[in-house]
Amino acid sequence: MARTFAGSTALVTGATSGIGREIALELARQGAEVVVHGRSAERGAKVVQDIENIGGTARFVAADLNDADDVRRLAAETGPVDVLINNAGIYQFGATASTGDAVLDEHINVNLRAPYILVQQLVPGMAERGRGAVVNLSTVAASIPTSGAGIYGATKAGVELLTKVWADEFGRAGVRVNAIAVGPTDTPGVAVYPGLLQAVGATTALDRPAEPGEIARAVVFLASPEASYVNGAVLNATGGQRAIAA
Repeated sequence: MARTFAGSTALVTGATSGIGREIALELARQGAEVVVHGRSAERGAKVVQDIENIGGTARFVAADLNDADDVRRLAAETGPVDVLINNAGIYQFGATASTGDAVLDEHINVNLRAPYILVQQLVPGMAERGRGAVVNLSTVAASIPTSGAGIYGATKAGVELLTKVWADEFGRAGVRVNAIAVGPTDTPGVAVYPGLLQAVGATTALDRPAEPGEIARAVVFLASPEASYVNGAVLNATGGQRAIAA
């Protein structure tokens, strides 16, 4: 495999499972030194070991993205990067009337504020060096109203808008910023909602949910030089939309 990211350092948030883990592995396969972020040191060590087993280089940094100061510490401990993947996110489905302040705050803090702080702390350095790429993970629920996913979709819609703002803000300095809107994907996080994955997967034109690796490869493409003229885009990795029956 081509070592597209040889000599580059990449931070992947939420990289200890699911899509984030697959992104970290794919970047490592292509030569990047990967900073694996998560909350569990045990799971982080396992991903680092998995990367080393395929000949890659990685280290783990723990941080609570619900805590702004901890996000800043994550940026400081990570140091200069060439690639930033804002993958980590939370979702808790529920009606507006039953969504408490703590749930609302956590969605805003983790899904919106944490990526903002990481861009704020790390991307100016990319701009000074004249190169870099940021990929933000979003969701189909950011653009299609989804029952019970109001605050989740709203925070991710904010990420999509920021993606376009940052693409303009940093583009002339050689830093590209894109997002990927993810459809139903078979990750551990959806296991707590029995039947949801297959039900939503059946609404796509491909009639199935995605595997995490399928999303990861699209993310890594956006971060790579192969996407050198892609900036401010939101790539739909949703399996396609079914046609409305006539």
